Amino acid sequence: MAAECASLYVEQGFTAVKLDPAGPYTAFDGHQPRLVDIDLSARMVKAIREAVGTKADILFGTHGQFTASGALRMARAIEPYDPLWFEEPVPPDMPEVMAEVARGTSIPIATGERLTTKFEFARVIEMRAATILQPDLGRSGGILETKKIAAMAEAYHIQIAPHCYCGPIVGAANIQLAVTLPNFLVLESLKQWDGFHAALLKKKIEWQDGNVIPSKEPGIGVELDEAVCEAHPYAGKDLHLQMAQDPLFP
Repeated sequence: MAAECASLYVEQGFTAVKLDPAGPYTAFDGHQPRLVDIDLSARMVKAIREAVGTKADILFGTHGQFTASGALRMARAIEPYDPLWFEEPVPPDMPEVMAEVARGTSIPIATGERLTTKFEFARVIEMRAATILQPDLGRSGGILETKKIAAMAEAYHIQIAPHCYCGPIVGAANIQLAVTLPNFLVLESLKQWDGFHAALLKKKIEWQDGNVIPSKEPGIGVELDEAVCEAHPYAGKDLHLQMAQDPLFP
């Protein structure tokens, strides 16, 4: 199913596919991955690689779930399938520990979605804990602060892949930042910015053959449709993504 899903996105023009099959979150992060989680992760990454070949990169995420030794066990299992990155292999609060993982695997380490200032990112850079930084403009201080983070990273030949897990406003800000960066790597998007994310804007973020086309409109290039927002107040209880037993499929 993972391979079929990845193939569908590659057919749409995506040049990278991202997943986190590495087992359930726990209250005990970082922890050692179970052998069944390592096995499942390796089989999923292998199936995706066989399905997409060299048409797309694989972005392997774990949301900071493991100890350094556990992350290295997982890295060895997926290394043969050449992922572009291993995202947040350990909790982000100790870049010294993440640096242990970076030194022990050939897979580039990516991190940054939970970091909030240039000072936190500076520690990652100083420790050589990652070669790809993923600031999320909703958390990392906005465009100017993140521009500073990117400039620090550039001096160390570290690339930037702006993180996006929420909606089209942060997505639009990421686009504006990305086009200014000589060390920009790849833009994370939520599908093709379609569905409700398109309805939230007066003009949809433009997508063409796997590429986001930067807006020429003022500001960050999009205008929120406040009437749509007011008509759809959030009535749920969950504050963030929840783990589910059944896989999602487009």
